[in-house]
Amino acid sequence: MDTINSIQLIAILALPVLFAITVHEAAHGWAAGHLGDGTARLLGRVTLNPLKHIDPIGTIAVPLATFLLTGFLFGWAKPVPIDTRNLRNPRRDMALVALAGPGANLLMAVIWGLVIQIGLALWNTSQWLAQPLAYMGAAGVLFNVLLMVLNLFPLLPLDGGRVLNALLPRSLAVKFSRLEPYGLILLVLLLATGVLGTLLRPLIHLTIDLMPGAGVVREIFGL
Repeated sequence: MDTINSIQLIAILALPVLFAITVHEAAHGWAAGHLGDGTARLLGRVTLNPLKHIDPIGTIAVPLATFLLTGFLFGWAKPVPIDTRNLRNPRRDMALVALAGPGANLLMAVIWGLVIQIGLALWNTSQWLAQPLAYMGAAGVLFNVLLMVLNLFPLLPLDGGRVLNALLPRSLAVKFSRLEPYGLILLVLLLATGVLGTLLRPLIHLTIDLMPGAGVVREIFGL
């Protein structure tokens, strides 16, 4: 693959990062709607329109900065509002709503992998189009896998923490939920000390290897 400059890299990264985070949030709202809570739909949050989900700092600035500085994707969109009182089985359904976000990232990673394949197919005839497709597809695979694996980490307020909270006995779930106000602080500490990367990197690499175009992702990002 030919090398690209920093400005080109940021332009290529922007769209995959934007949709990796916003589609993740829309999936939460979509799942909640199917499980009885239409709050997100009523507020226009079950949409692929990024403008409905963007937090300028959490959706754009922080993900790009953390990825370029640490190699890890960390960011957030506007939280999708969910009223658990409307869910048919609140504990079970909150776990399913939580899983919808990482599930959407997995699906997007596969789609971006197919974009890589299209880029490779066009490489010898239309490189002006093929190169951006291959790079954007690789970024899409990487960022969606990063976001999926990170969100499955069993720590509140991450999706993995929501799932664990639903699986724990009620007495333990109550105690575990009390840790949520400190979850973001713990997550940042784990990220800053490199512990989070050590724990999640093997699963990230394994998941990327299962994606279409995995070799291109590894080549471009030096994995």
